[in-house]
Amino acid sequence: MTDKKHKPEWAPEQHGEEFASSVLKGVEGGHDGLPGAPGENTGSAKSLRKRRPLQSDDYVRGILSRDRTLLGRAITLVESNAPGHIQQAQEVLRKLLPHTGNSVRIGITGVPGGGKSSLIEALGMYLIERGRRVAVLAIDPSSSISGGSILGDKTRMEKLARRPESFIRPSPSGGALGGVARKTRETMLICEAAGHEVILVETVGVGQNEITVRSMVDFFLLLQIAGGGDELQGIKKGVIELADAIAINKADGDNQPRAEAARQDFEMALHYLAPATEGWKTPVVTCSALTGAGIPEIWALIEKFLQITADNGVFQRRRQAQARDWMLSMVKERLEDLFFRHPAVLQILEETEAAVMSETLPATAAAQRLLDAFENRRR
Repeated sequence: MTDKKHKPEWAPEQHGEEFASSVLKGVEGGHDGLPGAPGENTGSAKSLRKRRPLQSDDYVRGILSRDRTLLGRAITLVESNAPGHIQQAQEVLRKLLPHTGNSVRIGITGVPGGGKSSLIEALGMYLIERGRRVAVLAIDPSSSISGGSILGDKTRMEKLARRPESFIRPSPSGGALGGVARKTRETMLICEAAGHEVILVETVGVGQNEITVRSMVDFFLLLQIAGGGDELQGIKKGVIELADAIAINKADGDNQPRAEAARQDFEMALHYLAPATEGWKTPVVTCSALTGAGIPEIWALIEKFLQITADNGVFQRRRQAQARDWMLSMVKERLEDLFFRHPAVLQILEETEAAVMSETLPATAAAQRLLDAFENRRR
């Protein structure tokens, strides 16, 4: 039934049939199959116009002119793992780099059901009403079966999504540590170049180590709730040590007294911990994403934090350390990719895995065998 295969317009030229898609021959006539008027687009396969593949300068001009369509396409380019796309994405990022670094990067995490998306929408709307442009990078947990996003944060931020001053980009975590997508750093740079002054990064918050998001933002907000059934569950040393502020959400109605009690508990716990940021004492506040109570206070805390850390040099040192860590993480990722693509490793990988699973070869010895194969062939 198919006449021939056509590559998608975004497929790198050097790739083969793995990017091909089967296209059925179109019918003559309009969208309903009826004959069209002379000169009218008939809807046949030949009449369909393909989008022109974008050059790096096209992406750069579109992003700097705040074209939302090109902004989305640039992020898709950055998220692609195709070698041709990776090379072009890096070229785009190099050209955008002088226009980045002027935003406030805020990470927001917390327990599932804590109202992270609702709070982000309330905070985003508050900032937009005061003339700020806001980008939200909502990192969804990935399905272990399809690899796609399980949640749909964009659909849960309806008011914010309708504002032209905002840009919301949901993306699957891909199993990355703490639920942070591998390309989030590059996406932040693109959003900054597009003129977004506040970048909000929402993590999954399902119990993984959140060090990854801490390593890419200026301010880290931990969202908690009261009356969840297990008050000790939220008072865990690991994630509290990373927080620059803790907000007890859903402090409204009958839950307000419980929220205040939780605030006092967290304040007491913080007495025994070192602050997450030098020169800054981690505060605990209550808020309600539903009513908007406490949202202005949260932003005031962030502004105060930025002023203090700018004055004592912590802000600049943190940004520099993050850039260094980013570089090293890219090196590690590239080395891992080279290792598992190496012919000598591929030749013995399946056999070695089978030996480990059958318990005829210790895992340590198996790892050394693979490393030896990689190193010997490279000499």
